[in-house]
Amino acid sequence: MTPMTEQSTPTARGEQTRRLILDTAMRLFRERGYARTTMRAVAEEAGVSVGNAYYYFGSKEHLIQEFYADTQREHRAAAAPVLARERDFAARLAGVLHAGVDVLSPYHSFAGTFFKTAAEPTSPLSPFSAESSPAREASVSLFREVLAGSTAKLDDELREALPELLWLGYLGVVLYWVHDRSPGQARTRQLVDGVVPLVDRLVGLSRLRVLRPATRQALTLIHTLRH
Repeated sequence: MTPMTEQSTPTARGEQTRRLILDTAMRLFRERGYARTTMRAVAEEAGVSVGNAYYYFGSKEHLIQEFYADTQREHRAAAAPVLARERDFAARLAGVLHAGVDVLSPYHSFAGTFFKTAAEPTSPLSPFSAESSPAREASVSLFREVLAGSTAKLDDELREALPELLWLGYLGVVLYWVHDRSPGQARTRQLVDGVVPLVDRLVGLSRLRVLRPATRQALTLIHTLRH
């Protein structure tokens, strides 16, 4: 009897099927939009039973959560070279923001229709939902790495809160990108290149004694709104 290879084990075959279903769903989301893509359509296009599709993904929302996780892994991988090369805070931040746009670019065609669902406050696809917490923490962690590996000097209280603030800023960039109809979303790139120097300057100014009360007041407000 021929020994079972790693590629032919049930676990490997299951992962291949799971990846096939996810890739098929992403293609259909791009072609048809999120609302018009059903689990049945995904199963038919992938060549698997509907029951099999639901075995791997309990709903369309689970497909999107897996997409979020994949996107975060790709974002980290795309940002790795600039984080390994640069120590300047502005260069690291710009590199990570541009890497995020690079990773999202193939999905721009369906981002607008999908955003209508994700923007609902009660939607599990909202970036602020409990269901999205793993992807959210992965993204905040990446911005934490931007700061930790830099030579930036800033107020200690701001240092703790800044990664989450940078993530919120990144969401703003993504929102602009969703609505950006310029060729290749060039205006989003311009937004990143224009905003990063301002953020860098504000971070540096946070250490000035005269600005510390304002910094603490802003952080207190943010903490209140989060809780």
